[in-house]
Amino acid sequence: MLTRGWRPGTALLAAAALVSLATLAGAPAQDAAAASADGIQAKEQWVLSMLNAQEAWSVTRGAGVTVAVIDSGVNPHVSDLSGSVITGPNYTGVTTRPSSSDWGVHGTWMASLIAGHGHDGGLSGVTGTAPAARILSIRVIPDRADPHYGKYEREQEAVIQRSLANGIKYAVTHGAKVISMSIGYSAPSNTVRAELQDAYDHGVVVIASAGNSGGPGSTKHGRLAPDSFPADYPGVISVSAVTASGTVADFSSDNLSVKVAAPGVKVPAQGRDGQYWLVSGTSPACALVAGVAALIKSKYPRLTPDLVARALTSTTTDRPADGYDSQVGFGIVDAAAALTKAGRLAGVRPVATSIKATVRYHGVLQPAPVRSRGSGQLVLFSLLALTSLVLIVAAGTRLTALRRAQGRVNR
Repeated sequence: MLTRGWRPGTALLAAAALVSLATLAGAPAQDAAAASADGIQAKEQWVLSMLNAQEAWSVTRGAGVTVAVIDSGVNPHVSDLSGSVITGPNYTGVTTRPSSSDWGVHGTWMASLIAGHGHDGGLSGVTGTAPAARILSIRVIPDRADPHYGKYEREQEAVIQRSLANGIKYAVTHGAKVISMSIGYSAPSNTVRAELQDAYDHGVVVIASAGNSGGPGSTKHGRLAPDSFPADYPGVISVSAVTASGTVADFSSDNLSVKVAAPGVKVPAQGRDGQYWLVSGTSPACALVAGVAALIKSKYPRLTPDLVARALTSTTTDRPADGYDSQVGFGIVDAAAALTKAGRLAGVRPVATSIKATVRYHGVLQPAPVRSRGSGQLVLFSLLALTSLVLIVAAGTRLTALRRAQGRVNR
């Protein structure tokens, strides 16, 4: 998870190297790429099995859905993403070229976990949870090894948050149906929140990583992990990380933003160099769930974000004993079960609403934004009111005439 942390009056990185990585089996990256045709897929099988992704693919593989990966950039030329990536703008303010080996490292990993389709006819390489989806790459943060990272780190908070807001806005206006953000900021922003509200109003599902601040500072040590944004904004589906055995990853943030969990320890991914890596963090967990959300939007494109969230949270496996806890949320995502639930929910007439007033934000119920009526709505309401008044007057006149006539008959 790429993070940007803030303190009053300063700009500094909250924590270093929050995505731990290693080449497959500890071997050099070039050796990993030379693995047998099914080597990578065999190492990835536990991830897809835990999410029940392959069963979901009998229904949809995510065709017709664009997932915006708001991250450090995506290399569109790697084998497992070939033909699936649209390159969007760069809002980082730094001039590192996409040809640099330090450009798009984190973002390419995440994109491969969402829409990787393998290569050699699908017999080799990484397969994401929505292999037929498309990726819209929007760069809002450089990788930590980027030669211009220092310049980015010195930017003012308002500039950094504006970059994220611009990225969200671009995703919405360019047709993304899912936004995946494996990034974190320690401070909230009204500008970003407003763009997230607009994304929600346009039916865009937003997924974010919960953060990698487990360990010291988590409930294991007496208190919740620090807040991480955008995961902590209302309407965002925040994802924590679990191991291959389903236990909570030590690094995974433990707080009330967490909605669901997904694999996040030693997950195979393709890098910007075309090689294969094992990545750990709530970042890969977020990307995998974004792919599942893309499956739902592919099959049920009109399903609203709150119903997509309900489909994801109500069908999980390994649910906590009390139904919810702050480490795994409602449990581990089950793609096939979520698709089935989404089908049932798609038959429910959606209620026109903004982000639900029942969303808890920092443990406090927050009212939904009040939306002013447009001029068109006001004209319509005025016409309806005038029509009602005319009908009432006409009915009253007719009633008076009838009474007078009745009076004359009675005389």
